[in-house]
Amino acid sequence: MNKVAESKQSFKAAFSSLIGTTIEWYDFNLYGLAAALVFPALFFPGSDPFIGTLQAFGTFTLGFVARPLGGIVFGHFGDKVGRKSMLVISLLLMGVATFLIGLLPTYESIGVWAPLLLIICRLLQGIGVGGEWGGATLISVEHAPKGKKGFYGSWPQIGGPLGLLLATIVLSAVSILPEEQFMIWGWRLPFLVSIVLIAVGLFIRLQLNESPDFQQVKEEKKVSRAPILDVFRLNKKQILQVMGARFGENGSYFIFSVFVLSYTTEQLGLPRSVVLNGVMLGTAIEVFTIPLFAFLSDRIGRRPIYLGGAIFIALFAFPFFWLLDTQNTALIWFAIVSGLAIGHAAMYGPQAAFFSEMFGANVRYSGISVGYQLASILAGGLAPLISTTLLSWSNGNSWSVALYVLVMALITVISVFFTKETHKNQSTTNITLS
Repeated sequence: MNKVAESKQSFKAAFSSLIGTTIEWYDFNLYGLAAALVFPALFFPGSDPFIGTLQAFGTFTLGFVARPLGGIVFGHFGDKVGRKSMLVISLLLMGVATFLIGLLPTYESIGVWAPLLLIICRLLQGIGVGGEWGGATLISVEHAPKGKKGFYGSWPQIGGPLGLLLATIVLSAVSILPEEQFMIWGWRLPFLVSIVLIAVGLFIRLQLNESPDFQQVKEEKKVSRAPILDVFRLNKKQILQVMGARFGENGSYFIFSVFVLSYTTEQLGLPRSVVLNGVMLGTAIEVFTIPLFAFLSDRIGRRPIYLGGAIFIALFAFPFFWLLDTQNTALIWFAIVSGLAIGHAAMYGPQAAFFSEMFGANVRYSGISVGYQLASILAGGLAPLISTTLLSWSNGNSWSVALYVLVMALITVISVFFTKETHKNQSTTNITLS
């Protein structure tokens, strides 16, 4: 393949991953926003606001519990039959689950069946997104030109904040409805719109070529017979390093973008619009800082950029909540923008290439998916739930949550410090032999 054709294929792979992950994360993050603002009253009524929020965040966490299952299943088949087909299936699964949430009757209509059906849909979302990230990442990284894997690998990462931004914009738009109409039918619209986005995403993904690295594995007849078993047997250290690297990144992200909603509206009594606008601003800026940090990681290395982001989060944990507690709109926006567009982006940008370069091509989908998704339960999945509990335990004082953020960031600092630099290892077709 000549350089022009290779460049076009790299762009096509990265762009398709960007569109797909944006849609996937729109669906997944939409649930988190609704769990903070809507679901306590509609699906968990009859309890005080704290218990209702805790229950709603509990179902939010279930989506993360299901993600490793998605990572295992999709990783297994992604390493055996290819990346492309798994991307199509994961997107379809996520879209159907999200659309169904928009159709669910509430507790008032069918009683306890309402939260049970909500839980089932959330579990399906978790399985779908659990398989999505690994496939989208590998399609981008494995198609990327030599020396640019960090930058091209950041394209599916941009889908994270773009999906959150899109979800926040749509939810903000319907939240201007009168409260009664918003709670009866307005909140459903963002979920129902998902079906249109899924159709667009499927059309784009069906045009993709299979990853060249996987094609080489097939041609050399080195497809692993049991990728999950092989990756745990040969790459246990790398899986643990991936998990540790995720704590500060994933945990802080869902505190800065999801928990912050319930904290500012319920604890500080601020209007929804104040923090929703702050999250929108932060995610919009992060769309540009993620590829910037990824580009830098191609020049100076993955570790220094990733470590810088984790250290920033550790130092910013307490100031973040001090700024929120001022109840000053500008300072709240500054806190959210700094946390997302600097601290989180510095870790999230180089992450796709960093993690991919730790594993051989024949177990890479399984390796990055399992490490990434297992950490998602302990980090991001539990973050809103633990933060809400800590806030209650400390009588509404934010220091307890700030300390929690600090601890997660330090776990990441230690994990990445002991991880080898990978950016000069551009031979992504290295094989882990079974």
